Amino acid sequence: MSTTAYSFRVDGAKYGVGFGSALAMAISYVNNHSILWAIIDGLLGWLYVIYFALFR
Repeated sequence: MSTTAYSFRVDGAKYGVGFGSALAMAISYVNNHSILWAIIDGLLGWLYVIYFALFR
């Protein structure tokens, strides 16, 4: 029996996290005018983007 190893690239996930963080930072800075809050929200990434979409 031969075993076949399948491999795939996770570049999509890596770029998705980067885009989510950048989007969260941009939204946060426009709303709060604070670099500190933009950094904090950038660390939260997509969580802040979803929060903003649902509750603002």
